[in-house]
Amino acid sequence: MGNRSSALSSSPSLPIDSTFSLPSPLPSWPSGEGFAKGRIDLGGLEVCQVETFNKVWTVYEGGPDNLGATFFEPSSVPEGFSILGFYAQPNNRKLFGWALVGKDLSGDSLRPPVDYLLLWSGKSTKVENNGNETGYVWQPLPPAGYNAVGLIVTTSDEKPPLDKIRCVRSDLTDTAESDAQIWETNGFSVSSSRPVNRGTQASGVSVGTFFANSSNPTLPCLKNNKFDFSCMPSKLQVDALFQAYAPWIYFHKDEKYLPSSVNWFFSNGALLYKKGDESNPVPVEPNGSNLPQGESNDGLYWLDLPVAPDAKKRVQGGDLQSMEVYLHVKPVFGGTFTDVAVWMFYPFNGPSRAKLKAATIPLGRIGEHIGDWEHFTLRISNFSGKLQRMYLSQHSRGSWIDAPEIEFQGRGNKPVAYASLNGHAMYSKPGLVLQGKDNVGIRNDTGKSEKVIDTAVRFRVIAAEYMRGEEVEEPAWLNYLRHWGPKIDYGHEDEIRGVEKIMVGESLKNVFRSAIKGLPNEVFGEEGPTGPKLKRSWLGDED
Repeated sequence: MGNRSSALSSSPSLPIDSTFSLPSPLPSWPSGEGFAKGRIDLGGLEVCQVETFNKVWTVYEGGPDNLGATFFEPSSVPEGFSILGFYAQPNNRKLFGWALVGKDLSGDSLRPPVDYLLLWSGKSTKVENNGNETGYVWQPLPPAGYNAVGLIVTTSDEKPPLDKIRCVRSDLTDTAESDAQIWETNGFSVSSSRPVNRGTQASGVSVGTFFANSSNPTLPCLKNNKFDFSCMPSKLQVDALFQAYAPWIYFHKDEKYLPSSVNWFFSNGALLYKKGDESNPVPVEPNGSNLPQGESNDGLYWLDLPVAPDAKKRVQGGDLQSMEVYLHVKPVFGGTFTDVAVWMFYPFNGPSRAKLKAATIPLGRIGEHIGDWEHFTLRISNFSGKLQRMYLSQHSRGSWIDAPEIEFQGRGNKPVAYASLNGHAMYSKPGLVLQGKDNVGIRNDTGKSEKVIDTAVRFRVIAAEYMRGEEVEEPAWLNYLRHWGPKIDYGHEDEIRGVEKIMVGESLKNVFRSAIKGLPNEVFGEEGPTGPKLKRSWLGDED
């Protein structure tokens, strides 16, 4: 870890010295049961999300961008609540985080620790500290039948007071794992944590505290023993949330294959094929009511574009005016957060292009497929209704970005996302994202243009299982579990070899091949794409 200048010891200005806020104040959400009420009962343990902190200790090197990290104690803790652990964050972005504090409702859900274990001391390594202060990281040692779910940081080698923190009854905890690295020095690593089991049915609750790699055993997270969805938003509240946070999607100026509504696709000639009867395709009803329902993805049916060349070309281009987005609303982290997964449909996915150093090479029909589903996800706190993170899907993968990293449209709280040219992967910033390395790989070009949509204009909630089906009716096409495009072999090996002929050197060819392998299977005609319900994230987490 490089030695930073001595000027750092005079507390340099860092991004974390400023607190991030959404561009606009939160609106008043429609009234409902437990959503955005500030507190959630996990079953004898009430928790509250604290977003104000007192700085305890800062280190100025290591971590992302080698800017160090800062450790905080939750402050402004509501009366009757106790700290469960401290918060930590890298210094390379504005302060934006939270930690849960707890209130004992049952009389035995919380207990103070019996002692502390010193996990790490800044005295044991040379790190650039805040002035002459040295950091000490402590693990609470819980009484029998209880678990510590967070750590404490001090600037003194004296053990913290036993009443500084509370441990949680074991049945109110679940297994956790490290998530994103916050800071590391000489083998000592600090990271955020998350429940191991995640998804719509998982009851693990993220505490917002941090891990240290030397904590033994690994600290657990909390568990919602009263997982009754009472803190999830109602249909009216979901509509208000999406109006507040619905992203603007920008398409590349050269994009020829735009999204449409599913109903537009059906109404403009989409055909349903059946294996063994390929010569007699059936036009799909505008609402998809004649699509086979449920069962399994057995390869017996698939959808395709119209046969007539003019109609086929027109449908391939999509229809931005008709486009609507489709919302799947689901609980995460034991119902303490809501994920609004927003699905977009494209009738056609265009061909890929390769970047070979300074040259851009078309890849023929590689990348083309019919019936392209893409999505992004908004993660919203059920304590407040505040947007926390956004997930952007990218070729069967994707990435989370936290609110401070989001570009917002104007002065509102609507994020901006960019759909890549032809392939429709979603990114948070305009420009080129290259799948590959050494300036060789598959191009993902994005940029602002006049081709743009405000997703709040036309949206539809298509699934929210926790609402018990009372307020949301799933469309017939959602339960069509076969392919949205045919299996077509484009002879991609010939296309790849054609590109490799102009490449000099085996290393260049290997990098190119590696980038090609990163593309999803449907790109090569090995399988048609499937609909949202068959994606792993439908009932699970995004990663």
